[in-house]
Amino acid sequence: MDALLEFKKEFGIQRSTFVYFDVSSYPKTTSWVNNSDCCSWDGVTCDATSRNVVGLNLSSSCLHGQFLSNSSLFRLLHLRDLNLAYNNFTGSPIPAGFDKLMELERLNLARSSFSGPTPTKLLQLTKLVSLDLSYSSFAIDEYFLRLLAQNLSNLRELDMSFSNISSKVPHEFSNMSSLRLLHLVECNLLGEFPSSIFLIPKLESIALDYNLNLRGNLPMFQENNSLLEISLYSTAFSGTIPDSIGSLKHLVSLTLSYSKFLGKIPFSLGNLSNLSNLDLSSNGFVGEVPSSIGNLKQMTYFNVERNKLSGDLTSTILNFTQLRSLALSSNQFTGSFPPNISQLSKLIYFGVCENFFTGATLPSLVKIPSLTHIYLDYSQHQDLVGIENISMLPNIQYIKIINRNDYNKVSPVDLHIFLPLKQLILLALLGVPVSTANITSDSDVTSQMEELYLPGCNITEFPEFIKYRRNVASIDLSNNKIKGQVPDWLWRLPKLSDVNLSNNSLSGYNGSFKAYHGSQILSVDLRSNYFQGPVFIPSKSILYFLGSKNNFTGEIPRSLCELRSLYVLDLSDNNLHGSVPWCLETQMSYLFDLNLRNNMLSGHLPEIFMNAKNLGSLDVSYNRIEGKLPASLIGCSALEVLNVGRNRINNMFPFHLNSLQKLQVLVLSSNKFHGTLHNADGVFFGFPDLKIIDVSHNDFLGTLPSNFFVNWTVMSSERDYNMEPEYIRNTRTYRYYTSLILTSKGVSMEMDQVLTIYTSIDFSGNKLHGQIPVSIGLLKELRNLNMSSNSFTGHIPYSLANLTNLESLDLSQNKISGEIPTELGALSSLEWINVSHNQLVGSIPQGTQFQRQNCSSYEGNPGLNGHSLKDVCGDIKATSPPQPELPKRKEEGQEEEKPLSWIAVCLGIALGVVFGLAMGYIVASYKNQWFMETFGPKQARGNQNVLQPVFKK
Repeated sequence: MDALLEFKKEFGIQRSTFVYFDVSSYPKTTSWVNNSDCCSWDGVTCDATSRNVVGLNLSSSCLHGQFLSNSSLFRLLHLRDLNLAYNNFTGSPIPAGFDKLMELERLNLARSSFSGPTPTKLLQLTKLVSLDLSYSSFAIDEYFLRLLAQNLSNLRELDMSFSNISSKVPHEFSNMSSLRLLHLVECNLLGEFPSSIFLIPKLESIALDYNLNLRGNLPMFQENNSLLEISLYSTAFSGTIPDSIGSLKHLVSLTLSYSKFLGKIPFSLGNLSNLSNLDLSSNGFVGEVPSSIGNLKQMTYFNVERNKLSGDLTSTILNFTQLRSLALSSNQFTGSFPPNISQLSKLIYFGVCENFFTGATLPSLVKIPSLTHIYLDYSQHQDLVGIENISMLPNIQYIKIINRNDYNKVSPVDLHIFLPLKQLILLALLGVPVSTANITSDSDVTSQMEELYLPGCNITEFPEFIKYRRNVASIDLSNNKIKGQVPDWLWRLPKLSDVNLSNNSLSGYNGSFKAYHGSQILSVDLRSNYFQGPVFIPSKSILYFLGSKNNFTGEIPRSLCELRSLYVLDLSDNNLHGSVPWCLETQMSYLFDLNLRNNMLSGHLPEIFMNAKNLGSLDVSYNRIEGKLPASLIGCSALEVLNVGRNRINNMFPFHLNSLQKLQVLVLSSNKFHGTLHNADGVFFGFPDLKIIDVSHNDFLGTLPSNFFVNWTVMSSERDYNMEPEYIRNTRTYRYYTSLILTSKGVSMEMDQVLTIYTSIDFSGNKLHGQIPVSIGLLKELRNLNMSSNSFTGHIPYSLANLTNLESLDLSQNKISGEIPTELGALSSLEWINVSHNQLVGSIPQGTQFQRQNCSSYEGNPGLNGHSLKDVCGDIKATSPPQPELPKRKEEGQEEEKPLSWIAVCLGIALGVVFGLAMGYIVASYKNQWFMETFGPKQARGNQNVLQPVFKK
């Protein structure tokens, strides 16, 4: 009792501001008072005979404070069960005193805010049968995992989900013969997962979800197993499902979705008589679903969406009498659903769109009152029979019906012919293009509507019926043709939180320009419209404001500084003027992304960033900003993207920012930066994660030391190309990706999304001289190198031959001499080369990539000769080097031309000489399709199914 009372005094009580799923928090230690039996205290368990404290459950007890190494807890030497989960020990390292609790069998430290070094002391607790370290912040590495597998031989349950392991799973885990549960969800696991772990005889549950770079295969299963659950959601597991899967007689749940499995679904899957959850979605499965699937009478969740499955499955599913979710969308299924599909009386989710089903399904579906979500498509109006009875479904929440043939071929007039007028509002909710002009305000169909989803429905006027939907919380009218002004009543809807009006033709607002009192709007997306006049901030609760690609004018509104908190502000590609306001400093402790690119902003960038601890991206490029870079940028410890290109900044290179350890993109191009690119110690590099650097068109001078590229960590470290492709973005913000305008292969391109594997160095248009450092050959991951328009001398480094991923090389307009190294001919990935206007001699290398370049890539080198060059160019003559085009800036009263994307260049400007120049460039560039497919806009992912197994994130 004394030890417990002392332990109580070691911590304060702080109620959490976070809600952890169904975890309810209350201070259990308030019941611990002197002069009472400690065995009756909340959370305390005593041995019935010895009266020793053997169990202590303080999970979610609001404990707050440092956990000290001499804590009185370690005097409870008889403890067998200890649960400290969901408390806040303020980043304390796990104390060494835990090794005194040698009787511990169950230890739970989940989400308890421990951090620090790897807690190897815990591995001395050899009697442990259950260990939960999920949501941990301390370091876990492969050495710790290997030691764990060796020492904790009695362990039955191990959960380290949502911890940053960032290593392989060692083969020693296969020897943990007592293991029954292994959960390693979202741990950033790498490499090949040992398939023998699946064969541990007593293993019941294994969950490896959300480890995008974890590879592996399913093994050949044996009869003597206990597996109940296998979950590999969103991993890099691949291969086929083995026929031996049928031996898992106890299996209840199998989740292989969003992975890389392929082949046919095995017939033996129908032997799993206990299977209730089957999720094979988003893989590469082909062929028919075997008829044996109909034997699975316990099936409640069946998901095979987004595969290449075919055949007629419609009669088989009638055997799933317990089914709650049926997800078949995006396959090649055929057949028609039978009228008695209504016997699936427990069905909640019905998703079958993007297949080749025929016939009217709605008359049967409206007889299933439990339905909440319906996803259908149709090819002819007869398929919509029964649409008028949709309102009979008492629990329906979301309906979407897609025209399988072509959205644009279905007009509002056609729909008038087949449907009652009062159903037009319903069809709008289904995603079918309709006119909303005749929808009445008293429609019963949508009186309780909470979400309005109308993207891409060819709507031309703002739907007035929304005005009367007082419960609507989310509105998506994006990608339509709505013109005119946004009505004043929209911002007054009492429960509205999310508004998406992007990609329309809206031009302004109707009403007051003051924020509405009581508004709870969190997200406003106005991108790609024709809004004019000042920026309007309709609510003080906004977290995300996206207003790019409009015609907003005036200054950045000071009302932004009055918001309660602001996470993302994007006002790029407008006509805003004035300076960046000082008052934005009040938002800097919240901001994740600030994008003011391509406006007419002037003045100095203010010193407002000292508290910008969360800022991941800052883009003020294509403006008229002057002066120096703010010294306060050193406070942006989370900064990944800094883009100040095409301004009038007059500064030395910002060596003082090398403490920004997470910086991936640094763009200083087209300013007045000057001085050298290496500091007093002779070493430039201080950004270990840097992937893209563009300092082109400045006044940098001097030579680059031979060891200049030695410490460029990311560009020199080989990557695992089996990893799932990702884009540079702030992972803490919702669907907001970094975009850049960069020069590659001789063309300035706008990249709406930038792959994390893309690496680029652009030093062009400066006054650098001397030799190109041979250490450039260390950057094995480099894809784009531009050193043109300088005064480099010496030879082309032979070490360039080490850059096996290089795609674009520009060394033009220098004073480089000697021959082009023949070793460069082996660079098969090199697609674009320009060495023109130098002093090169000899022959060009024999590689096909050199042979297919345009002759202009070699001109201005009268010493180049040989048959290889004559095959490409004939007799080459020296010509005057073209002058580099200086970046254009906006002048007062004049808009700057928006930068053209490469897509726009490829599709062409239709007439005259411009078209001829564009076609000439296409011939010169030869190979560009891969680049745009890789770095072009990423298509949005479809919605995931509403019903998910309870064990998923």
